[in-house]
Amino acid sequence: MTGFAIADRRFSIGATAIFVIAFSFSFVAAPLAVGAQQAGKVYRVGFLWDSPAVWPEAIEGFHRGLRDLGWVEGQNIVVEHRWAEGRFERLPGMAEDLVRLKVEVIVAPTSIYAGAAKHATSTIPIVFASHADPIGSGHVASLARPGGNLTGISLMMTETNAKLPELLKEAVPGLSRVAVLWDPATPSHVPGLRAVEVMGQALGLRLQAVPVRSAAEFDRAFSTIIRERAGGVLVLSTPLFIAGAGRLADLARKYKLPTMFAARAYVEAGGLMSYGPDRADLFRCAAAYVDKILRGAKPADLPVEQAAKPELVINLRTAKALGLTIPQSVLVRADKVIQ
Repeated sequence: MTGFAIADRRFSIGATAIFVIAFSFSFVAAPLAVGAQQAGKVYRVGFLWDSPAVWPEAIEGFHRGLRDLGWVEGQNIVVEHRWAEGRFERLPGMAEDLVRLKVEVIVAPTSIYAGAAKHATSTIPIVFASHADPIGSGHVASLARPGGNLTGISLMMTETNAKLPELLKEAVPGLSRVAVLWDPATPSHVPGLRAVEVMGQALGLRLQAVPVRSAAEFDRAFSTIIRERAGGVLVLSTPLFIAGAGRLADLARKYKLPTMFAARAYVEAGGLMSYGPDRADLFRCAAAYVDKILRGAKPADLPVEQAAKPELVINLRTAKALGLTIPQSVLVRADKVIQ
């Protein structure tokens, strides 16, 4: 990653207030010089994530954000990466390793990683970059005053998830039965699944919840979906599914299933549609939280910000492969269309 050495061991929500990601840098306006910190000190930041291959543009966004704020790798900061590589049972040990290193901050981008970090320490500040539901997961007391050692950017994914069946239904008007892939190990998926079920009932859809706990279960999950005769699929967002974006997109095309995802990475891998925020912006904003904490701010006092309006991405090549014509009323709302 340019400029950074990797230490071994990427919607409208109704009345809810939305803070545009661009405003996330407002609390670092007119920053003090980094040199105002302890002269000569090299600050150590932990970064807990699945793999450098998962959301690489988001990881680079985080590092670019640090550089823009004056943090130079090897001079005044060292980022200690810990990669789970799909083995999420390793997370507790990796989080504990970062605690033993006495890092000043731990970056744990999503709810799974934030949960592992929170279990490992109640004192070291933890910054999340794209937490699906920090309140519903019990990781913060409120958005305005987190109250503990965690803060960062919230996707409010529970509310965003409610839009997924609505958008899929608009794209496939005759849809009546939809499968929902979810991961029981992801803390935000229980409230997220509930939100999808409520919206699905309002739309007259019959929903089939299909739990998936590992990549080895992807094929079995789609076999179950076909057996139950679902006409479409919703995939809730989690690192497990993002790491397997290509495989999930392949399976959806193989079985001719229109599929709605919660992140653009799936659509770029060949999925049909996605509705979710720009992860690079989220991770860059997380760097601003790290900067503020290294300058002395307490995470309990830094409000959790909400992501900007999600982007709708549609892959017309995939639609053609599925024999599906996306209605013009949906296409005109897309932020990006892959031809």
